[in-house]
Amino acid sequence: MQYVYNYLFPAMWISYLVYWWTMSANIKSPVRTEATLSRLIRSILLIFAVVLIWLPRIPFLLLDLRFLPQSDWCFWSGVIITAGGLSFSIWARSLLGKNWSQAVTVKEDHQLITSGAYALVRHPIYTGFILGFVGSSVALGECRGLIAVAFVFGVLLYKLRLEDKWLHDQFGKSYEIYCQRVSALIPFIL
Repeated sequence: MQYVYNYLFPAMWISYLVYWWTMSANIKSPVRTEATLSRLIRSILLIFAVVLIWLPRIPFLLLDLRFLPQSDWCFWSGVIITAGGLSFSIWARSLLGKNWSQAVTVKEDHQLITSGAYALVRHPIYTGFILGFVGSSVALGECRGLIAVAFVFGVLLYKLRLEDKWLHDQFGKSYEIYCQRVSALIPFIL
């Protein structure tokens, strides 16, 4: 399984990143953009999470200790969770169209999207990205995967709070109503 993991997961994640990079060319101009330092810190923490989960072996501080048995069932469950999470994230990205941005921004003629994946959670791109890491962690089965998921979750929780504030500033009462109706990351829970 390790051989398949070493090729299948990078293929899924690289395909995901290529899609993201390709789609980032056609977006609206920003009116307000998150500070560069904030984006840099978030990027460094995400890179740390990627390193944790994808380095072949990390025999340091029990990071390679298993939290799940090494089995076909765990591995293929991780594949399904990862593929599902990344697909959900791509669906959400396609719904945003030109409103999308890597950084927290408010765009020219910014539109509030509340249909499709956005009717399930307010930040479905983040939900899908976190699920991608959860699936990768399940397939890996080592504690370092759990730490990577915690880093990704923390980084995206910070980002979504900033984004919620800015969207509230932009859309006011309509965003408040949307927030009361739709959870941020996990339907009916968070």
